[in-house]
Amino acid sequence: MAASMDQNMPGSILQNNGVIVKQIDDIKGRGVFAGKNFQENDVLFRETPIVCAQFLWNDSYRYSACEFCMRSLETADKMAQRLSGNSSLVLPHPECCEVKQLQHTRCPQCQVAYCSSECQDKAKNAYHEVLCMGQSPPSPKHPLTILQDAWKSMHYPPESASITLIAKMIASIKQSRNKDDTIAQFNQFCQVPVNSEKQLAHKLLGEKFQGQLDILQGLLTNALFESCIETWFTADGLRRVFALIGMNGQGIGTSSLSVYVHNCDALNIPDDEREQLDSFIDQLYIDMEKESGSFLNCEGSGLYSLQSCCNHSCVANAEVRFNDGNSTLTVVALRDIEEGQEICINYLDECTRESSRHSRQKFLRENYLFECDCDKCKDQCDDPDETSSEEEEEDEDGMEEDAS
Repeated sequence: MAASMDQNMPGSILQNNGVIVKQIDDIKGRGVFAGKNFQENDVLFRETPIVCAQFLWNDSYRYSACEFCMRSLETADKMAQRLSGNSSLVLPHPECCEVKQLQHTRCPQCQVAYCSSECQDKAKNAYHEVLCMGQSPPSPKHPLTILQDAWKSMHYPPESASITLIAKMIASIKQSRNKDDTIAQFNQFCQVPVNSEKQLAHKLLGEKFQGQLDILQGLLTNALFESCIETWFTADGLRRVFALIGMNGQGIGTSSLSVYVHNCDALNIPDDEREQLDSFIDQLYIDMEKESGSFLNCEGSGLYSLQSCCNHSCVANAEVRFNDGNSTLTVVALRDIEEGQEICINYLDECTRESSRHSRQKFLRENYLFECDCDKCKDQCDDPDETSSEEEEEDEDGMEEDAS
């Protein structure tokens, strides 16, 4: 299923209730299949990432997360106050907040924060010895500082990838006691043809991606060069790494406030108190959206061995969730799944899922390089090739900006 891992390397299948990875064909590649019957809401598997990283802009905007597992470090109160712009806000039922601040630790040198000493030790053993910048705040002349500043100057939010993810990949190889096995962990992910790498890199890095790629290549080489993966430090090699992330990266969002709300929903309280609490939470989200927009979570991305083998369907029978409040991923059945049936997830965001077939196919071609042939797309194959109204409005806005 998943290749063996160096013991210093994060990433493991925490729970597998009977799913099997099989090769489908040369076009679709691998897929994940049910090894037994599952019922709706069954957990199919749980998995930690081989590597994950918070987006740099997300971190800069004070979304405080554990450097290793991305668990939100703010209390629910503090997060709600920041996102709503109301510093005097006090949340009811403080017992529903799970943040354990007394367990939080920091690297004694660079002061990077962790949710626990366990995460700190795992990070140190996996990659942090290489990435530790030795002081806080880090020297502006440190090669990693220069690399991060360059990334933020060329890749504004919302981010679709992070140079930190690539840095952690390289650092984990540099620290590994068995470099070949660690490299194999990254080579297992879906690769794309050479002529498609430019398309994916362009999508992740923007219009001036070639110039940006040249800058990143030089800065990355200066900061983290490793001879056993020297091809990663060439323009073609770095583009290949970005394409790998583009094809396989899973978005991660964590929030101590979301955990708090989930726990509030589970409270056994009188109906009148429930009504007041629900009304308070609804208004809180309205206030936060006015103040902070839709970006409410600690956001980043990660690479997962088993989840990356799950193919897409616009009518997916399974869903990725982050039930643990950190980067641990849970895949849950959305309906009953029979033994032998392929387990598919939806690669589209919430808005795009409701778009026209033409819009969905356009998104999948541009971001994942394939045409979807799921039942929904087949049923809509005779629909006119028209984009959804939301996409048309975005295109019109873009044309107006270009003309100004």
